Amino acid sequence: MAKIVITYGTFDLFHIGHLNILKRAKEFGDHLIVGVTSEIYDRSRGKLNVVQDLETRLNAIKKLDFVDKVIVETHKNQKIEDIKHYKVDRFVIGDDWIGKFDYLKDFCEVIYLPRTKDISSTQLRKSIDSIKLGIIGTGRIAHRFATECSFVEGIEVHSVYSRDMKNVKSFIQNHDILYGFDNLDSFLKSDIDAVYIASPHENHYEQSKKVLHNKKHLLCEKPITLKVKEVEELVELALENNLILLEAVKTAFLPAFNKLLDEIKSGIIGDVIEVKATFTKLIEDRTLREWQSPFGGATNELSTYPLLLATKLLGDVEDIVFYTQKDNNVDLSNTIICKHKDNKVSISTVGIGMKSEGEAVISGTKGYIVIPAPWWLTREFKIKFEDIHKEYNFNYEFEGDGLRYEISEFKSLINRKNLISNMYSHNDMLKINKIIAKFNEKDFK
Repeated sequence: MAKIVITYGTFDLFHIGHLNILKRAKEFGDHLIVGVTSEIYDRSRGKLNVVQDLETRLNAIKKLDFVDKVIVETHKNQKIEDIKHYKVDRFVIGDDWIGKFDYLKDFCEVIYLPRTKDISSTQLRKSIDSIKLGIIGTGRIAHRFATECSFVEGIEVHSVYSRDMKNVKSFIQNHDILYGFDNLDSFLKSDIDAVYIASPHENHYEQSKKVLHNKKHLLCEKPITLKVKEVEELVELALENNLILLEAVKTAFLPAFNKLLDEIKSGIIGDVIEVKATFTKLIEDRTLREWQSPFGGATNELSTYPLLLATKLLGDVEDIVFYTQKDNNVDLSNTIICKHKDNKVSISTVGIGMKSEGEAVISGTKGYIVIPAPWWLTREFKIKFEDIHKEYNFNYEFEGDGLRYEISEFKSLINRKNLISNMYSHNDMLKINKIIAKFNEKDFK
């Protein structure tokens, strides 16, 4: 009877070490199955530095005539599932994993093979030039962002800009950055490839336009602007100049959030009929920008997150009703009820002066999904059904506060010369912005 061998890997920047271990793996059997890890699974494991996309890595393995089958690995329990499904006799992996997969010995023989010396994907990635990044802004989120950049290989925070040189000097000392500027034009003419904007909302549009005119890739905090026409202009400008324009909505890039979308696309809860999501926090200091009119408020500050979930699952909005509580002309809370196609409904609740449970519930015709608080930092979700004894739980823990995943996506887009993210596209950005713009300016189209 033919012996079946299986092995797994990312196979980024395919090299002689990969080829050697695959050839040796085939020697242990008659039929070789190779599992290539998906990007979402890699990121859930903290592997943020993969250069090539999944399709490129899959094609590199498929070209090998001694490989009999290529599959995609998407989750941590898949190895056992695959071993059972394909009736695998031997699991083979590099010896840098010695002991890590001994639990598979209950299902098949486990073999650890020595790696080829002096060659690795990590070494090859280090030979690729780092992306030099400039940061506009020195506030709270800019500090967190600069810290998270240190966990993503291939990104170098090169410089920072703020109108206040005192803030600039403090920022570069705290984060060991080489250059600081209090002149935006000088900052944009410096040796940087890309820019992250973390300034107040009202500055985003003009600064974004300047960044793109200076031929720099752009990652901008949400909301990228408060007017539909401005977003459309920025998208057009970016595409005309072959530049990446990405809005920094960190939830969109989290591994668990993308796994959630995949599960819903599979039809496990049927047709999604209703989406409810809440994001509130108590901001007691009324001197902070969140409480300043006209650009502050719960809607501008927080609604991007629940509207991301609503529009990802239910699509374009046909009608909107806002139920708003205001204090000194600033919305301390807002419940946004959107009618989508076929009378499907989303209910998004946000607040900066009101506190509620920060969970999300997605209701379908076959079941429903609960994302526990804080749902926007998606680490886990539960799929439930009419039968209370039937339930699926998914957990994807991550380090830090989630920013490194959007940084990793931004870096990957630049390296791969992809202008639009599959996780969060220009169209996704426009759908959300139209709703926020309706609240701010009544210019919803």
